[in-house]
Amino acid sequence: MILQRFYDERLAQASYLVGCSATGEALVIDPNRDVDQYLRAAESEGLRISAVTETHIHADFVSGSRELARRTGARLFLSDEGDAGWKYAFAHEPNVVLVADGDTIRIGNLRLDVLHTPGHTPEHLSFQLTDTAASAEPMGVFTGDFVFVGDVGRPDLLERAANQAGTMEASARTLFRSLQKFKRRPDYLQIWPGHGAGSACGKGLSAVPQSTIGFERLANWAFAIDDEDTFVRAVLDGQPEPPRYFGRMKHVNRAGPQVLDRNRRLEQLSPERLLPLLRQGEIVVDVRSASAYARGHIPGTLSLPFDRSFLTWAGWLLPYDRPIYLLVDDRAGQAADAVVRELAKIGLESTAGYFGADAVSSWRDEGRALETIDLVTPTWLEQVRGGDEVTLVDVRGLAEWEAGHIPGARHIPLGDLSTRLDEIPRGRPVVVYCRSGARSAIAASILRRHGLTDVRNLEGGYDLWSRRRVEAVVASQ
Repeated sequence: MILQRFYDERLAQASYLVGCSATGEALVIDPNRDVDQYLRAAESEGLRISAVTETHIHADFVSGSRELARRTGARLFLSDEGDAGWKYAFAHEPNVVLVADGDTIRIGNLRLDVLHTPGHTPEHLSFQLTDTAASAEPMGVFTGDFVFVGDVGRPDLLERAANQAGTMEASARTLFRSLQKFKRRPDYLQIWPGHGAGSACGKGLSAVPQSTIGFERLANWAFAIDDEDTFVRAVLDGQPEPPRYFGRMKHVNRAGPQVLDRNRRLEQLSPERLLPLLRQGEIVVDVRSASAYARGHIPGTLSLPFDRSFLTWAGWLLPYDRPIYLLVDDRAGQAADAVVRELAKIGLESTAGYFGADAVSSWRDEGRALETIDLVTPTWLEQVRGGDEVTLVDVRGLAEWEAGHIPGARHIPLGDLSTRLDEIPRGRPVVVYCRSGARSAIAASILRRHGLTDVRNLEGGYDLWSRRRVEAVVASQ
């Protein structure tokens, strides 16, 4: 048997290739839109992808299942569980095989038993793997967004992201019953989850790539609760705000994602075109590092650093119905095509062109001023915070705010900032902060883009402010 895990850092998402070396067949579970990686892996192992499946209708990325199945001629196994609202619209296609609890998928000597594990979503499946050439007993379960290492899939997304009012408590109760049934399985069974730390599909996922049912019984908070009402309160408490694009992803993946044009290349635009686009109010996304943006950026551009959090905030902040232009640091090896491929993973396919780093230098050479974003220290903030000299804005999530915040701050989560600008007074400096300074750097660019001229970022964010406050208390004793 061949088992390979693929992990996308920006999506915090895991997918798997399972192959039978005896017959040369392979199955891919939960592929994302970068389908070439699975084709390369199968070829390197001498395998042919004959089957593709997914655990559920995903909310956090565009599924690659349909495209991978088409490119390989594989059968596409999809869930037939759940109510009518969560059936695949493309289930009638010739290569689609609908499966439900108790069904079996066979790949050579490998057997995958289909388990209906609802709660995160009504149609959610898990796949229990048995290598029949080695043993008649199963070895592990691909749990998707049902069970993670240290956590379980959130049951509130249908209500909070897909706008199905009144569903999250019922989903939480369904999830509890699924867990009670699942945790009775043998301790030795491995767990291969669909996400790791950083995913918004749970609230406390571990970075450890896999676990066992026995260890999760010892260490996973959800396995330790035997009372349904207690579980419901615990699983719903403190869930992070789902990114705004999650609802759109549910619709796209249910309807059937379109096959990407792999030959499309983004056009590089001349620096002279930048000013007219900005004057027209077009969206120009500067994907350089936050520090480079702070040192000098073109007024009116939006900062979204091309780092691990890029897709999360792109999905929160960028529109799906308008063209998007990129500004990349091509002199540092940053490729626009790589950014385009990442955006396509969450269905943002309206990129219309890009500018290289020469756009920044040309802007300056033509006598136009670059803007900067100043950092202020916690000490400076403490000196001015008591009066009306500054407006302090906390752009963290609700759970972070409730756990502790700087007195006098206004709470506007980053994802809501552009729609709540009227809550920020004009005519005095604005200081933004998050946990460490990364999200607030994006927030500063949003405020600047909307005409606030004096915007500053709190160095080190809430973490550094808290440490400095503790140090001051200790020093005074």
